[in-house]
Amino acid sequence: MYTSSFKKVSLSQEILQALSRLNYHQPTLVQAKVIPNILKKKDMIVKSQTGSGKTAAFGIPICELVDWEENKPQALILTPTRELAAQIKEDITNIGRFKRIKATVIYGKQPFDRQKNELKQKSHVVVGTPGRVLDHINKGTLVLERIQYFVIDEADEMLNRGFIEQVEAIMAKLPENRVTLLFSATIPESIKQLCQRYMNEPIDIEIEQEDVTTNRIQHKYYEIKGEEKFCLLKNILTIENPDSCIIFCRTQEQVNTLFQGLKRLNYPCQKIHGGLSQEERFHVMKEFKLGKFRYLVATDIAARGIDVDNISLVMNYDIPLEKESYVHRTGRTGRAGKKGLAITFVTPREKPILEEIQDYIGFKLKKESIPTRQDVLKHQASFQKTLSETPKLKRDKSESLNQDIMKLYFNGGKKKKLRAVDFVGTIAKLEGVTADDIGIITIQETSTYVDILNGKGPIVLNAMKETKVKGKQLKVYEARQ
Repeated sequence: MYTSSFKKVSLSQEILQALSRLNYHQPTLVQAKVIPNILKKKDMIVKSQTGSGKTAAFGIPICELVDWEENKPQALILTPTRELAAQIKEDITNIGRFKRIKATVIYGKQPFDRQKNELKQKSHVVVGTPGRVLDHINKGTLVLERIQYFVIDEADEMLNRGFIEQVEAIMAKLPENRVTLLFSATIPESIKQLCQRYMNEPIDIEIEQEDVTTNRIQHKYYEIKGEEKFCLLKNILTIENPDSCIIFCRTQEQVNTLFQGLKRLNYPCQKIHGGLSQEERFHVMKEFKLGKFRYLVATDIAARGIDVDNISLVMNYDIPLEKESYVHRTGRTGRAGKKGLAITFVTPREKPILEEIQDYIGFKLKKESIPTRQDVLKHQASFQKTLSETPKLKRDKSESLNQDIMKLYFNGGKKKKLRAVDFVGTIAKLEGVTADDIGIITIQETSTYVDILNGKGPIVLNAMKETKVKGKQLKVYEARQ
């Protein structure tokens, strides 16, 4: 079943409005096959590579199906990494913006109590990593009784990271009457067994690997000695002159070394690996998405859950030891229907690894000759011009979505016994404002944040300076982003 437009799927006006603002006009193949079946509440096993649009494939129907009035979580999404969890939470929030869908993200290395307090509020969708999700379930801070939709994303990576036992422990605690959706680039035997135990006659959907690997991405490799890599990297970056590039290394130490080497040359670059704090990692990724620097040096932590438009070049400075990682790394380029280039450095002793990758992906990488000095000199002027230019910042994909939304801050929350219904009831009575103009409401201990939609923010801001909420006069400001 394939549909050429989201308008041909049974979606509400609120979801279609968000998709239009996000420039989602035509479903990808995986979205066209998956969305109608989730809307029919079918269990599914979906084999699809990175870059195929699978987050929206489950995010769109989940946002459509959840009941806004229900306060307890109705959907639980498990991911192997914090970056991917944060990315999915952002995507769900964007897709469900006009339906006021509240998504909460929970993962390790973040204060448990802060997450506990957020889970006490209305939350339609919870996204998290297995360890922290299980922790909240065991401590009674994540209520499962209303969960109707359960998603396991990147199931093969869950297996690689040793999370499958935790995933199974979570599944055993979920309500039996639910829709279970599993997404994975590969379906190993242990994943199949998990599906057999916990899924109800699942529909199998497989998106052909070449659809997302070969058509949009050129794959090349250079055979090179280890000590000659850095010089070759400089020459390739000069020749290709990419707008945006990720350079993958095997270890944190290698990332640090390469990053320092590029910084010494004044290349606009940053690094990301597991040794950085979560805040640092999120900050680096945000700046990379906006195009504030051109080159990101990374470990495989950046190979999943990194949704950045217009990455024109992926460099495997170190060839990945796991064949699956090659697909996930190179899947960072050639996204959203655009063309991409993936280049891999292979030392003579790494030839067997290359052969294993080629067997796995089903085609051979094109071997390239080492560029000559003349090749490099031909492109030197253009490359230096690019380096000297101030980068043109990219638009955040949610910018259009948020242009008519103002977030308001009120200096009262749970301690003043205020609830979301108190704010909705008060604001909806203002002249020229309806309940449809009120977005996501986040109530904290001493403050509340309310999204005002449809350009009505200034009206509400001015009126609420003289309007009481539940008999209390609160200070109100436009919230800082």
